[in-house]
Amino acid sequence: MGFWHCALYLAVIGLASSAAALLPRRWFHADRFPFRPQRWEHEGKIYEKLAVQRWKDKLPDMSRFLPWLTQKQVSASISAAQAERLVQETCVAELVHDILAILTFGCVWIWPGWGLWLSIAYVLIGHLPYIVIQRYNRPRLARMHALLKAREERAKQE
Repeated sequence: MGFWHCALYLAVIGLASSAAALLPRRWFHADRFPFRPQRWEHEGKIYEKLAVQRWKDKLPDMSRFLPWLTQKQVSASISAAQAERLVQETCVAELVHDILAILTFGCVWIWPGWGLWLSIAYVLIGHLPYIVIQRYNRPRLARMHALLKAREERAKQE
């Protein structure tokens, strides 16, 4: 019975997390804690040792299933404003997975004993890879945003 209570709990907090789509994006700054790259991350390059660039696009992306979420696709005609929005979306996605990872450990109280192991497995499989993806992508998207913004400013001056 504990397994099913944990599964229901995880489903409820997962669905509730879609409310993050309502949060104002102006609250999210990639250059501030906790989203700014840490020195040890080497602007996201540390994650290349995990081969994140090979598996990141193979994981499910909720924006493909929930139409109110911002699509995470980067096209050749992206604007600086769109790139900035993508950077902010990485912050939102990371925050959601951070909070869900913490709340996942509620299963410890719902299903004493096995709940801990379920929580650890779920965090390692269901949240940690997505946090890694956001922390890998954000510095690259932030650089792209800066380049696009500079290009658009130069174009305005010409």
